[in-house]
Amino acid sequence: MQAQDGAACGHGGMGKADTDLGVVADRVRGLLELLARVIETDSGEVLAERDNPRDSFAGHVLETPWDELQLAYFAGYAMWTYLTEPFSFTMPGFETEEVTPWEEDGQTWRRLKVTFPDDIATHSKEQTFYIGSDGLIKRHDYDAEVVAGGPAAHYPSEYREFDGIMIPTKRRVYPLAEDGTANRDLLLVSIDLDGITLE
Repeated sequence: MQAQDGAACGHGGMGKADTDLGVVADRVRGLLELLARVIETDSGEVLAERDNPRDSFAGHVLETPWDELQLAYFAGYAMWTYLTEPFSFTMPGFETEEVTPWEEDGQTWRRLKVTFPDDIATHSKEQTFYIGSDGLIKRHDYDAEVVAGGPAAHYPSEYREFDGIMIPTKRRVYPLAEDGTANRDLLLVSIDLDGITLE
């Protein structure tokens, strides 16, 4: 899939993929590792480089400014997670478990706890996905560990069909209270996607 910036990624929705996810995952993982470690010009001149980008967040708090490599690392792994779910859950090393349903906005959502393998960069090892009666992901809970921001509730919405796959074009992230409800008065992240092409 390509978004406006032209970065190639895989995507999931509640359906079947025709591609070999292992091959896609290896390519995307390699791209993310490159993005997180090296920033270079179109001509190949290296502008910035870092090994172990996740380690560079040690001691950070929510207000700590990031450098370009940290931003590339965070945005790269976050978008990979969002755009490959739930297809990535079938890859080796992922563990899934259905947990008790959740009631929200007059709807009952099934919940899927997903444990990510150690070799996948993502927000947190354990994340929970809420699935509506239409089979689409309605909410995604995690703790964005590198920003030390605490638990968050991520709401994908405004799904559109692209080549037969339903993709959310809007994403909103809010802090998560101890009782499992989202504080919708405090928007943490807003993502809008457009011009999506599946390849």
